[in-house]
Amino acid sequence: MSGIRLKYWRAVGAAAVVGLAAACGGEGGEGGSASEAGEGGEAGEAGASAPAPTPATATAPGGEGGPGGEAGAASAYAGVSGDQLTALRLAHLKGFVLAADRVAAAGQTAEAGILVEQGVLEVYDIAADQFGSLNVAIVRAAADGAPAHIDAAEAEIDRAARALAEIDEAVLAARMVDIATGLYQGVVQEDFVDAIEYQHSMGAALAAQAALQAGQSALSAADADAYRDASQQMTRFVGLWSHATAPEAPPAYRDVLAQASRVRLALYPYF
Repeated sequence: MSGIRLKYWRAVGAAAVVGLAAACGGEGGEGGSASEAGEGGEAGEAGASAPAPTPATATAPGGEGGPGGEAGAASAYAGVSGDQLTALRLAHLKGFVLAADRVAAAGQTAEAGILVEQGVLEVYDIAADQFGSLNVAIVRAAADGAPAHIDAAEAEIDRAARALAEIDEAVLAARMVDIATGLYQGVVQEDFVDAIEYQHSMGAALAAQAALQAGQSALSAADADAYRDASQQMTRFVGLWSHATAPEAPPAYRDVLAQASRVRLALYPYF
């Protein structure tokens, strides 16, 4: 528990540095940068439906937790605007809530609450005007780790997402896969396993799956075979996080990257 608290305050410090950089007006190119808006900047003018970067480009250096770190999510935001940007912000925050839900189900209430706190700090607080009609107080309340409050937070995020007019769930799912993959790059280190980055990446993977499931009706109507394949590949992707907390020997980064590529290939017909 003390180790988790230490990692949490490291996250506070990292987010404070990122927030300061954003306030100073940092610049970023096509790949985005952490200085644009915390974990993911509002970069480019490519429009809401532009395909997300490949997993290999979604691992920008910097941020907490090593080479990938939280800043590994930055390039997944490149070229996103309007409702699609809001949907990505909401999905990113939802990932922390989904991770908290899984951790709470394993009986770790305090750790679940910390995950919610980290999500609010690292995703919401540094871009609070980009979450549409979200009532963040409902999400903040879940920081006590109570399952009922976590369920309420998830429902509120889903409500805010449903209020958006123009969402491409295939692109949203792909970008969340990129975030999960970028964050996972910091999990398996030479001499230790980063348990917090494991849970952050797990949450992003769960949010990617949730986005794909939310678009089932429209995506299946457009191409039923593609949706079936994408769903199967996404299930295998999420299955790489087989524990709510990091095991002693989690999957290698190359395995996560390879499966992320399979998901993107399956989603390609929608891009």
